[in-house]
Amino acid sequence: MNLLSALRTGPRARLAFTGAGGKSTALFRLTREMAAGNPQPTAVLLTATTHLAVSQTALADAWRVVQTPGDVESVFQGISGVTLFTGPPGADQRTAGLDGPILERLRELADEAGLPLLVEADGSRRRPLKAPADHEPVVPEWVDEVVVVAGLSGLGRPLDAETVHRPEIFGRLAGLAPGETITLEALGRVLAHPQGGLKSIPPGAKRTLLLNQAGAPERLAQASRLAEDLRRVYPRVLIADLANPQEDQEVAAVFTPTAGVVLAAGGASRFGQPKQLLDWRGQPLVRRAAQTGLSAGLDPLVAVIGAFPDQIRGALDGLPVRIVENPDWAAGQSTSLRAGLLALPPETGAAVFLLCDQPQTPERLVSSLVDAHRRTQAVVVAPLVDGKRSNPVLFDRRAFPDLLGLEGDTGGRAVFSKYRVHYVEWLDARQALDIDTPEDYRRLMESSGE
Repeated sequence: MNLLSALRTGPRARLAFTGAGGKSTALFRLTREMAAGNPQPTAVLLTATTHLAVSQTALADAWRVVQTPGDVESVFQGISGVTLFTGPPGADQRTAGLDGPILERLRELADEAGLPLLVEADGSRRRPLKAPADHEPVVPEWVDEVVVVAGLSGLGRPLDAETVHRPEIFGRLAGLAPGETITLEALGRVLAHPQGGLKSIPPGAKRTLLLNQAGAPERLAQASRLAEDLRRVYPRVLIADLANPQEDQEVAAVFTPTAGVVLAAGGASRFGQPKQLLDWRGQPLVRRAAQTGLSAGLDPLVAVIGAFPDQIRGALDGLPVRIVENPDWAAGQSTSLRAGLLALPPETGAAVFLLCDQPQTPERLVSSLVDAHRRTQAVVVAPLVDGKRSNPVLFDRRAFPDLLGLEGDTGGRAVFSKYRVHYVEWLDARQALDIDTPEDYRRLMESSGE
């Protein structure tokens, strides 16, 4: 996927990029993809609140030098493609950054025209890593998202001025002495520090981490570990190798919070007793479903209950599960889908819906669905067993409005026709079985050697 798809940047985006290790490359790449437009091209505004090398201005379609708010107005009309606004260049062949009334006027004109405005808010002297000084980064308070960039080529190298911009500050935040090797853990400490990667991010802005230069398998594995470690700090982490994309895939993976929703509200009218409480290897089915989701790293995990609430609460006792009671459970599965989704935090990127009547679902299948979503950002990810769609199903948050709009006894498959489903091939035919009747339960138990 490209950067635009991974970031899901809207037509009126207000983004700032900070950090090091490919920040300018990412910024110009993103503006170029936005300008290409879908379904039609659009103008994209780009500026910098810090110095920018004059040589980089050639990456834009047009470069406008402004020194007063009036200058911005005089050159704004008729712009197209990627237009870069900076202060005048100096003797060091670097442009001056915009600030104060000039930057505010550019933002006002962008608002009036309904155009995206992106900001390079940090300098790094082309080093893969950096730590900010007291006066940086310069992030306008009106940005709605900050993308913090780090170059993984700095890992394994000594802490010095060739690898890190402002190494003395980086060392203090990371707990490293000059010349010591920069480890993954040290980089993580800097990225998570309020005076490091999080510095100057406005309170209301989204936080995204871009781990660049992750082309080698070792770097990809390190980036994945770091993304997991920092998931509570950065709700979205992109892993990329922008200078050498593989098969035109600029972004290899996108880590976002993936929740789990255990649907356990039904009355089991066809079965004749609470299916959620049937035994499976010494524990109730509902507890088995919850443990599968927790083992796969789904966070948070929500269990939607309705019928038999006291018994099911008891079956989940001791697990880190948020229990949501659905008083309308008898009106159909759509009400439980809605209750589960409304209980999820706003930063949730996707959700896997787990069914109690498929206790044979292994943790590795759930993890495979999550991994497939990270690689593809597909709206719907589902197992394919013997050529047939199965459960559990992962839905990207783009499908949440559709799921919330369902009514009656309708499940998530009702929205499948709207989106292209990404299938994960699964070779265990038992995954296609579910429990609707006592005979189904007996057959599943026998097939699993119970």
